[in-house]
Amino acid sequence: MQITLPGLTIRDWETGDVAQLAENANERRIWRNLRDRFPHPYRLADAESFIAMVQGMEPRTFFAIVVDGKVAGSIGYTMHDDVERISAEIGYYVAVPFWGRGIATAALTAVTNYAFETHPILRRVYAVPFAWSKASARVLEKAGYRLEGRMRESALKDGEVTDQLLYAILRSEAEMNSPSGVPR
Repeated sequence: MQITLPGLTIRDWETGDVAQLAENANERRIWRNLRDRFPHPYRLADAESFIAMVQGMEPRTFFAIVVDGKVAGSIGYTMHDDVERISAEIGYYVAVPFWGRGIATAALTAVTNYAFETHPILRRVYAVPFAWSKASARVLEKAGYRLEGRMRESALKDGEVTDQLLYAILRSEAEMNSPSGVPR
C-alpha cells in the first residue's frame, strides 16, 4: 500500500525502516500517549518484531508515515470482530522532530478514507486518546472526527488513572467531506 500526499507518503513498513523506527519510538513523550503494549524503552529488537508482525498481516493495516525519505511516524487501525465487525480503532504517532507540521492530520484523514475504501463492511472508525493529549484531540477534530464522549477513569498509564476521550467518524461523514462522494 502507498498513499502519496503533498509532503508525505504513507506506505507499508519495510525491513530497512528498523533503525529509524527504533530511534523515533524510543521517546517517552511518544510512549506516554500510546497503549502499554508499545514498549519503553523501544529497542531495535522491538522495531524488528513490530515490522515482522505487520509484514505478516493480511490485510495490512499498520503503515509508516514518511516525510522527505525519513520515517516520521506510524499509523494503523485494528478491525474488530463479532458484533463490532463494522468498527475499527485507529491509532497514530508522529516523531517529535515532525510535530506541528500537520502530518498527523493528513495521515489520519488519508488512512481513515483508505480503511473505508478497503473494507466495505466498515461503518465507523474511532480513537480513544488519553484526555491529557490535547494535540491528539485536535488532530482528530481537524480530520473530521467527532467527540462522542469521555470515558471517566478508564485507563491506567504511567502510574496515573486517566480519562479517555472517544472520537469517531462514520463512513457517511467521510463521504460528505469528499467531493467525489466516496471517502477520500
